[in-house]
Amino acid sequence: MNFFKKTIRFFFKKHLQKTGIVIVLLLIAYGFCLPTPLFNDPTCMVLEDKDGNLLGARIAADGQWRFPQIDSVPDKFAQAIITFEDKRFYSHIGVDIIAFFRAIKQNIYNKKIVSGGSTLTMQTIRLSRKGKPRTLFQKMIEAILATRMEIKYSKAEILAFYASHAPFGGNVVGLDAASWRYYNKPPTKLSWAEAATLAVLPNSPALIHPGKNRTQLKDKRNRLIDRLLKRNVLNKTTADLAKEEPLPDRPHRLPRLAPHLLDRAYRAHFLGKKNQHTLLKTSIDKNLQKRVNEVLQNHQRTLQGNGIFNAAAIVIEIETGNVLAYVGNIPHAGRTHGEQVDIIKAPRSTGSILKPFLYSFMLQEGAILPEMLVQDVPTTIGGYRPENFYNIHDGRVSAKRAIIRSLNVPLVKMLQSYTYEKFHFGLNNIGFTTITQPPDHYGLTLILGGAEANLWDITSAYASMARTVNHFSKNDGRYDPLDFRKPNYVFHKKTPATPKEKLETEAPFISASASWLAFDAMRNLERPNSEGDWESFSSSRPIAWKTGTSFGFRDAWAVGVTPKYAVGVWAGNADGEGRPGLIGVRAAAPILFDIFNLLPSSQWFEQPVDEMILMPVCKQSGFRATALCEVDSMWVSAAGVKAAACPFHRMVHLDKNLDLQVTSDCESPSNMRHVPWFVLS
Repeated sequence: MNFFKKTIRFFFKKHLQKTGIVIVLLLIAYGFCLPTPLFNDPTCMVLEDKDGNLLGARIAADGQWRFPQIDSVPDKFAQAIITFEDKRFYSHIGVDIIAFFRAIKQNIYNKKIVSGGSTLTMQTIRLSRKGKPRTLFQKMIEAILATRMEIKYSKAEILAFYASHAPFGGNVVGLDAASWRYYNKPPTKLSWAEAATLAVLPNSPALIHPGKNRTQLKDKRNRLIDRLLKRNVLNKTTADLAKEEPLPDRPHRLPRLAPHLLDRAYRAHFLGKKNQHTLLKTSIDKNLQKRVNEVLQNHQRTLQGNGIFNAAAIVIEIETGNVLAYVGNIPHAGRTHGEQVDIIKAPRSTGSILKPFLYSFMLQEGAILPEMLVQDVPTTIGGYRPENFYNIHDGRVSAKRAIIRSLNVPLVKMLQSYTYEKFHFGLNNIGFTTITQPPDHYGLTLILGGAEANLWDITSAYASMARTVNHFSKNDGRYDPLDFRKPNYVFHKKTPATPKEKLETEAPFISASASWLAFDAMRNLERPNSEGDWESFSSSRPIAWKTGTSFGFRDAWAVGVTPKYAVGVWAGNADGEGRPGLIGVRAAAPILFDIFNLLPSSQWFEQPVDEMILMPVCKQSGFRATALCEVDSMWVSAAGVKAAACPFHRMVHLDKNLDLQVTSDCESPSNMRHVPWFVLS
């Protein structure tokens, strides 16, 4: 006995240092044995709305429907999978000794492997190690890694790892994907029967999935329901009802509510980037998105009857700049008609849709007043001959009326006065990204569709004008440069804003008063068809809106603005084919107003009186009044004081009966009557 003790003492004295080193190395190895990240599989790019509802997804790079890692596992599935796979999950440390020895006993008795005894933690490790052989040695490694995983992660995190990466048959991986593919719903809304069905699938995904072996699958599900009943997770009534639920049929297609936004977001945020988290929460309102899709589909038959196969719409919330609906093309237009083309970002000829911007720029500078008369006569400028849509001329028409009626000749005259160089600069300044050629490339055609713009930029600019008007009074007559910004489709809890001390006194883009006056003109456009008598309906809301039609009837535009929302619509053919009747007021405007009918109504814009003056203007010409004019008063931008004085009123000399114009050669000055007279020249 003493010899034995001496031998052990001698051994430890001689090898103590080496033994200690080995133990330390083993502990270090154990501490770092768990790979980081645990899973590195490609995942689907998933698009959600502002409330976390699924809008669509792109299959992962390896061809699997594998959603990004979930944060938590819904209770029903958690109860079902723990009952089925690992009933002592919450009490073991990664290895269940009782289950392990029970599995050995069962395997010896059956002379084959009928039970592995693996815990959910061990199964998670096996999933992460990808195809390692199922040998005793590998199981020992899994057991060691499982204990390390239990130290590093909570039980909830381990369960989330398993649920996110377990196979569910075919190319479906993870609970999220399985729930949508088999039941077309999120896992949080699964019934007990549905949760139990999914819980038994990872046990043998290659053999059992909803597409085959349905009797065996149902038996497994029902046995699990019985076990849940036995554990008092379910009551008898719930268990019996769960057993009566049918199995799912063939896999569902995932929702495709915003396919063009999904593609846009993928290219902007994930393409070519190593991004582990491929879920993007957007600002989209799922219910509104569905209803806008339906509006376009409802108009599809009418449009197709005229050979028009494509349309797009966008809804922007003014205050936040958030995109609430993004329909890049008519759903199911067909690939032969370019349904895959995202029209919202496609540059197209603008037609008349830019006219209110020119009107605003000129109002802001005092270059024009709303009622100022502008020439509307046949015009040729350096070989360029603009024509009004109906080839009718009024001789003279007010600038505001020219906007309301979208007359071409007066607007070309206005642009000639303002200069297309300044207009080109102004458009670029407020965010038009596709007008990239030098000003001379467009010339005066810039106002009538000579340039291309996209629905994103156009609707964004109108929304920014509305935001500027809304914030002017709120900011005590100062300007926030961030009011003019691009829309945002990524969900953010905070709205961008400039600190009050950094607000600007001068309008950096378009002033509030010019924007308000432009909207005041745009609200008076006559609405199409049934909307023509809109003012007689008490529920109708005022909308500032504008249409546009490109040369050759290739593009129909309509944009509308209220203090709360901006809506943009385009209709036409993705391949650029023109069609008779492809006119903004007929093809796009009806869609616009149907979309506005989906939105809450709002009051009209508050007038920015702090930036406006009540100015005397000539009642007949709309110019700044002179002493000869009959005067009217009008609210205009403060810069209106720079506007030209009335050139049409002049003093004329008449005979004493006021019948004839005379001179001193034919009438005594004492008999002359000197009268102000309105003379158009």
